[in-house]
Formats: sequence, C-alpha cells, structure tokens
Amino acid sequence: MTSSSTTTTLGFLKQLSASGAFQKILAFASLVMLLIGFSIASPNFMQTANMIAILQATSVNGILAIAATLVIITGGIDLSVGTLMTFTAVMTGVVLTNVGLPLPLGVVTGIATGAFCGFISGTFVAKLKIPPFIATLGMMLILKGLSLVVSGTRPIYFNDTPGFDLISRGSLIGEVFPALPIPNGVLILFVVAGSASYILSRTVLGRYCFALGSNEEAVRLSGVNTDRWKIAIYTLSGAIVGIGGLIIASRLNSAQPALGLGYELEAIAAVVIGGTSLSGGRGTILGTLIGALIMAVLLNGLRILSVAQEWQTVVTGAIIILAVYADIVRRQKST
Repeated sequence: MTSSSTTTTLGFLKQLSASGAFQKILAFASLVMLLIGFSIASPNFMQTANMIAILQATSVNGILAIAATLVIITGGIDLSVGTLMTFTAVMTGVVLTNVGLPLPLGVVTGIATGAFCGFISGTFVAKLKIPPFIATLGMMLILKGLSLVVSGTRPIYFNDTPGFDLISRGSLIGEVFPALPIPNGVLILFVVAGSASYILSRTVLGRYCFALGSNEEAVRLSGVNTDRWKIAIYTLSGAIVGIGGLIIASRLNSAQPALGLGYELEAIAAVVIGGTSLSGGRGTILGTLIGALIMAVLLNGLRILSVAQEWQTVVTGAIIILAVYADIVRRQKST
C-alpha cells in the first residue's frame, strides 16, 4: 500500500469516526455478538417468548433513551426520566381509575404531564441557569415524592379500564400477521423513533438542538432565543417520557409509585453506547435504538443465565463507564 493510499484510508477512518457512523457500526456488531453469545450459552435465549420479552423491555427503555437523546444532544442531561415515567403513569391512573374519565383523556393526561414536567425542567435550566445535572436531579426527587403522595404510596390498578392493557400488550401487527405477534409497545417505540429522527433531521427544532450542543454562545450571539428553544426541547423530551409511562403502566396493568429509579441509568447508557456525545452536538436516534437493544439483550441474557441482580447492576455501571470513556476517546480522535 502506497503512502498516499494509507493517508487516504486513515483520513476516511477518521471522518467515519467523527461522523458517528463507526460508533453505530461497532454498536450493531456488539449487539450481534451478544445475541450469538447468549444463544450459545442458553438454548432458552432465542425462544420466541424471550425475544418478545426483550422487545417489550426495549419499548420502555428505548423511548426513555430517545427522550434523553434530545436533551443530551443539546449538551444537557436529564436524570429525571425514570421518576417522570412513574409520575406520568400515576397521573394516568388517577384520571382513569380514581376519577373514572375515558381512556383517551387518560392517555392525553399522561403525555401532557410529561410535557409539563419537561417544561419545568427546561425553565430551571434555561431561565434560572441551574446546571442540568442539578436541575434534573432535583426534579427526579420531586417527582419520586409526588408519585408516592398522589398515589397514597399504593399501586393504582387499571382492571376497570377496558383496553388499557392493549396499549402495550396488544398486537395490531399480530392480528394481521399471526406469525409476527409483535406487541403494540414495540410498534409505538418505532413510531416515536421515526418521529424523533424526523424532528432532528428535518425541522428547525432539530437544527437548533444540534446547534445548542455544538456552540450555544454562538447561537445566542446570532440573535436566536436559545432559552425558548431549550425549553421546547425539554418539553418535547418530557412528552416522550409520558408515552413511556403509558407503555409501562399498560404492560404492568398498574401504576407502581415506587418504580422508576434506575431507568435513567439504562437510558443514558443506551444513548452513549449508540454514539451520542455527552458533550453535545452529535447523536442519532438509530444509534440510540441500537444502544437500547444492547442493554435489553444484555440484561435479559444475564437473567437467563441466572446471574444475581446485584451483579447485573455492576455490569450496567461498568457499561456506562466504558461507554463514556469511548465517547471521550472518540472526541479526542475527532479533534
């Protein structure tokens, strides 16, 4: 190989790494290796029921990760996605079970609750200039307490709400193609992913999302109201989390007020594994979906192999550290 061709190859690899494509390829390869490895380790792993369980787990974590992706691209962070998911589920339960309103109003309530809480978090960050880590940490604790207060510390069940469980556990695809009993929750995940990808790539909101993460001060000096766009992004992220709350409540057929903590870690891990930079300005929804699948497959495989819960938590923490380190190395190579 000549010197010029070597230089060209190295330049191409550097460009590929900088664009984030290399990270997505690596993440997809990791996903395939996990699937093969767990299939060899356990004959139960590739069974249809287990694959559906993985997809159902991904439907919740994937939606939370998509919401977190929008915020992280702006250079922020949202630690409240897990408890916000729980709070939206609780508010949906109050409207449907305690008040007895129709199912569509319960769905609107869940999404609107998420959007409102996202708006509050965005206001804390944009207007009060509170660092995103602190603002969303505080919101995480507030929502955890409110979930317990509103529900009276007791689960809210949806047994008297016909059709609510079908939001996640039904299968519109399975009715048409019985051989593909893909749950509605997974279908909703892909609809949300497609919509979020369109927003990021084809709308003004998406362009400002990347611009804020790349150089917020330059955007502000150009005359753009950065506070307004940042609040809009947090609001959209909260609405997406509200959809995740509906899915998990439907899957469990109940709103569990003590649920939620820990989901934010898996969501952030999925985002970083998928190639979104924690420093902001770069990321894709496709990469986040791959990252969410990796997390779901890994945790499911560990359970199949009867690995203790505490060691599953250790593995999750290690993955987050490795993913963040990989992001640091990637940024250094791209400069």
